[in-house]
Amino acid sequence: MFPAKVIGKAISTIRHPSLAGQRLLIVQPLMLDGVSPEGFPQLCLDSQIGARVGDRVILTSDGSLIAEQVQSKNCPARWSVAGIMDE
Repeated sequence: MFPAKVIGKAISTIRHPSLAGQRLLIVQPLMLDGVSPEGFPQLCLDSQIGARVGDRVILTSDGSLIAEQVQSKNCPARWSVAGIMDE
């Protein structure tokens, strides 16, 4: 699990079938201090949490969680929002 900040949302007209109806966010991974950026922005799923631009979130790359969220074992998504961090 990694901390990240939501910096935008993604809209796509063509998606993998497992991503139909799923919310896609653009997040900036953060260092453990929760402030400094680490690496490049990433695309992630947010199907159940409801994070918004500006929220600090916890990302997970747990494939079984993503498969459960989208109800498909063939989902190409790598990252998913696991929770919103308290301030």
